[in-house]
Amino acid sequence: MKSETVEIFGDDLKLEGILELVSHASLEIPGPGVVLCHPHPLYGGRMDNNVTQAISMALANRGVTALRFNFRGVDRSEGTFDGGEGETRDALAAVSYLADREEVSPSRIGMMGYSFGGAIALKAALSGEEVKAVAAVSPAGLPVFEDHPVPRLIICGSRDEIVSTSAILEEEEDIKGASGAGHIQLVDGADHFWWGYEEKLGQSIANFFENYL
Repeated sequence: MKSETVEIFGDDLKLEGILELVSHASLEIPGPGVVLCHPHPLYGGRMDNNVTQAISMALANRGVTALRFNFRGVDRSEGTFDGGEGETRDALAAVSYLADREEVSPSRIGMMGYSFGGAIALKAALSGEEVKAVAAVSPAGLPVFEDHPVPRLIICGSRDEIVSTSAILEEEEDIKGASGAGHIQLVDGADHFWWGYEEKLGQSIANFFENYL
């Protein structure tokens, strides 16, 4: 596995990213790829967060190319925070970048987000047909899924003190959808920051994308 620093362009802005590539011996070319969205930029969220890093490595270890990036205004990414609207476009720009990589099949792209990034990933996944599966960890907000067919996984911790787990569970019917495309996983003991649960979380996310991409 190797990491490559990349530049992503969208909205006339340059965003920085890191692409986790698996060894050619185990890489299916073109194979699946996943874009990872980090937590809230105004509260210290960035692509080197413990959750996004752990999931990125878990995916690469399963033969899935993983792209984590910094939203606009974070570290070397240009621009300023845009309340979620511009950040959704950033996420879709990252999807377009990943689709253009020779290692990745454009028909096998997923998206994962954590906290604020989870809400962004879910919103972006519902905006078109490019994202074939989406996973959200402790998402800070849920869209209305209705009968949208995209496979989706919502993971939350039983001890989350920031995102209401009970509120997510109350939306179970909408998350699952009429077709049963949605899934909820509750991790006992985990709080919003997932310290000590990163490996378990990474494996759960990798299992999901392995099944749906």
